[in-house]
Amino acid sequence: MRCPFCGAEDTSVVDSRVSEEGSRIRRRRQCTACGKRFTTYETVEVRFPQIIKQGGNRVEFNREKLYTSFARALHKRPVPVGQVDAAIERILQKLLGGGAQEISSRTIGEWVMQELYKLDKVAYIRFASVYRSFEDVGDFQEVIREVQASPSSLDDEPPG
Repeated sequence: MRCPFCGAEDTSVVDSRVSEEGSRIRRRRQCTACGKRFTTYETVEVRFPQIIKQGGNRVEFNREKLYTSFARALHKRPVPVGQVDAAIERILQKLLGGGAQEISSRTIGEWVMQELYKLDKVAYIRFASVYRSFEDVGDFQEVIREVQASPSSLDDEPPG
């Protein structure tokens, strides 16, 4: 590991600890040339599947787009951040756990809708209006009727 202060390539590990969440290792290093200490983090590199867009082109998965989708749908809604993070984590686990090298953007959109439905019905309708390209008030009314008509025992699954 190269020293960020003097550029020397010889450093030694002084201390190693697993982070609180257990997903990375924190290492304190000391440069043998200048004696200064610095911290590095070691994490597992995961490879998300390629996303197949509606037009057929393929793009790299972008975690920020997922966060942005949730943030827009849940804007000014009373949903705790921890619940949002857990929902996003479930989607990420589905992406990684499936083992696929490619996945359609439509599948991810459906997963987002399922998670939003569990979190907040208004956010679900907001997202659905963009995702399904609502064209008039009737489209909103139809989804609202579906949400209102869904049995409360099945509150975790979106209608239709």
